[in-house]
Amino acid sequence: MSQSTQFISLSGLSGVMAGIYALIGAAFANRILYPEIESISFVNEIPPQLLLIAVVVLLLSIGTAYIMTLQKAKKMGESVWNASSKRLLVNFLIPLATGGIFCLLLMSQQNYGLIAPVTLIFYGLACVNASKYTLRDVRYLGITEIILGLTAVQFMGYGLYFWALGFGICHIIYGTIMYFKYDRNSL
Repeated sequence: MSQSTQFISLSGLSGVMAGIYALIGAAFANRILYPEIESISFVNEIPPQLLLIAVVVLLLSIGTAYIMTLQKAKKMGESVWNASSKRLLVNFLIPLATGGIFCLLLMSQQNYGLIAPVTLIFYGLACVNASKYTLRDVRYLGITEIILGLTAVQFMGYGLYFWALGFGICHIIYGTIMYFKYDRNSL
């Protein structure tokens, strides 16, 4: 695989799991933000529990993706850490880290309503950027995330729902498609 230009050991099931983690995290976040009401109100501050939920979802998603990708690569007789995976990681992390720093700056300026859309947009940009080095289908996930992020800006106050749709439902759909398209036959 080190001769290949694409890293193909990404696990579709890890996308499904990331989506499940995101939906569980969004449910917990919803209970923290809106404990007794059904209507959406603008958030004036971010409770520390939300940051904890976000970190837990992120760590579970990364950990699951790493373990499942490692298992898939081993079954395929491939190495996880090679030139292709390094290019993938670098090209994924540049927009993702930029978006993370931008979110921290938004928090410092108390622009909380933009955080959900910005995370979707920059994650989408990271997927599109990294798609050159993995399965082209990642590009479509990225474009979908960007569109959802831009739409979430138009519907301020519903960011948590767009976040759940983008990181939850879209990952479950994408992961399921990837599993049936690539993983099921190789495992």
